[in-house]
Amino acid sequence: MIEGDAAAGPGSRHRAPFRLAVVGAGSMGAQIAQQAALHGLEVWLQDVSHEQLERGLGSNRSHLRRRVEQGRMTEAELEAGLARVHPTGDLARATEDADAVIEAIVEDLEAKRILFAELGRLAPAHALLASNSSTIGISKLAPVSGRPDRCCNMHFFYPPLVMELVEVVKGPETSEETVQRALALAREMGRTPILVRREIDGFIVNRILHMATQEAYRLLDAGVASVEDIDTAVEKGLRWPMGPFRLGDFTGLDVTYRARLHMYRTTGDERYRPSPSLEAKVRAGELGRKTGKGWYEYPEGG
Repeated sequence: MIEGDAAAGPGSRHRAPFRLAVVGAGSMGAQIAQQAALHGLEVWLQDVSHEQLERGLGSNRSHLRRRVEQGRMTEAELEAGLARVHPTGDLARATEDADAVIEAIVEDLEAKRILFAELGRLAPAHALLASNSSTIGISKLAPVSGRPDRCCNMHFFYPPLVMELVEVVKGPETSEETVQRALALAREMGRTPILVRREIDGFIVNRILHMATQEAYRLLDAGVASVEDIDTAVEKGLRWPMGPFRLGDFTGLDVTYRARLHMYRTTGDERYRPSPSLEAKVRAGELGRKTGKGWYEYPEGG
């Protein structure tokens, strides 16, 4: 296990094993925290909403309960993993002894900047500050922390309890020590990290995925084929586990729309303009599985 004093570098306090704080207990944050806890890290999961913390913890228990039922985990392992996640509404308490903090709050630049300024004030000087954002590069957040050399992106994929990849993205001022600490943390959490050495919109996976799914949306908008047939073509012809529209419903069409809008506004490139069909779905509140309807319909509990 990564030790706090070993990972922190010169001048850090000598303390017990590595402590991680995750800020934001939504689907991403709660599962990031749980993934770390399953690999022996003590994790403080913070959210301003008590209800969100309860939902996140309850969802994690349900996910792990299925592993027990499938024989992939023992009851003792389930309880030990859950016990290593410590929920709190107090940001200062969550971060006061943290060796690393992973931000997983709403995908809003101003909200993240406010948080990073707070993290710069509250977290120990040696602490790694990472953003899980897939669309907001660390260069937009790091300066307000007062320690840009210790900041980077650590982009986990949904759902973090299943998806193995973590994109570690080096910002313009990120130190090599910080990069190595982030890579080591991802490995300690049982994940496979890759290093994106130059900050770029969409990083690697989403940049490639974006172009492929944009073409699927263009085919739909042009009336070339139906949602179902495009998904079937991709699943059977390219061997994707989900076609682009099924995948959109799974991750949330609002998330997909915001990512495309960000790329379009950032680059000004018409290739990135969100699909009119996608925009119509979002405006209608048909966001996929979480609302019961997106490109497909999902019966309650289905």
